[in-house]
Amino acid sequence: MNATARCLLACAVLTVGCATPNTNEHAARSQSETGAGSRAANAKSPATGDAVSASSASLKKSHEVEAGDRAATDSDKASQNRESQPTASLDELLLFYPTKFPDGDWESRGLTFEDVWFTADDGTRIHGWYCPCENPRALVLFCHGNAGNLSHRRPLLAYLQNDLRASVLIFDYRGYGRSEGTPSVDGILMDARAARSFLAEHAGVKESDIVLMGRSLGGAVAVHLASEEPPRGLILESTFSSFRDIAAEHYPALAWLVPRKKLDSASAIAQYRGPLLLSHGDADRTVPYALGEKLFDAAHEPKQFVRVAGGDHNDPQPSEYYQQLDQFIGNLPNR
Repeated sequence: MNATARCLLACAVLTVGCATPNTNEHAARSQSETGAGSRAANAKSPATGDAVSASSASLKKSHEVEAGDRAATDSDKASQNRESQPTASLDELLLFYPTKFPDGDWESRGLTFEDVWFTADDGTRIHGWYCPCENPRALVLFCHGNAGNLSHRRPLLAYLQNDLRASVLIFDYRGYGRSEGTPSVDGILMDARAARSFLAEHAGVKESDIVLMGRSLGGAVAVHLASEEPPRGLILESTFSSFRDIAAEHYPALAWLVPRKKLDSASAIAQYRGPLLLSHGDADRTVPYALGEKLFDAAHEPKQFVRVAGGDHNDPQPSEYYQQLDQFIGNLPNR
């Protein structure tokens, strides 16, 4: 993920002669995430946009013990954790665009939340916001997209908490926001599993009582969790059928670098049998509409597809979608 590795990958793109990728995404990311609040206000719906594919323009970021013994122990543990953490492979170098703390909107206005911390299986400390709601209709684990950090999803979180009446845990993947580590596909899946376990314990429920919700890259993460342990419900927004499929759209000459089974959501969703709500914009230039259809076709009933007319990847969801989301939550089976 360092500059040298990115430079090597850029050279590989030039050598192979890859077609010029879509560069609109980077500008859209800035609009959707740094301006999330104002755009949401204009649209009267929560802003949830994320960037998924990379462009060539974006190839660039309780008791005390003896102090000495504790410092040495902590140092050794940190070193061991770094050595055991999954590392990003070449095909993943353009997948992650984290924004680190303090960049973002970390104030509590309009949203009630508590800062929470938990640890992934490899020892990486992960940070999240738990946004509780009194007498919630649902308990939601939200997996965000590949850019920014959790603080950029404030408008959506406020909607889920105040209007949908759901208690929500949103977390930052390793390397994002205040979370430790460096992102990789294996690593963020590990983080998501830890987040679900933490939420179940924190709320005093079973993992199967949790509704999984993900947007863009986060949708792929949610699908993989659902394939391992069926949730109460699964909500996907602007999600791709597989990492390789999205690579083929933006870097067709380099798509072979992506293993077929990596983030293969179409195969994973076939392992899930439960309620599904999937939405996708038919003008999505980052994750083409056809990939959303492919993912939906691979899923079992009961399932519902919401076509967002004229919706691009980073556009806010229309009010009609949130009406259907409200109905979906209301119709979920009680556990």
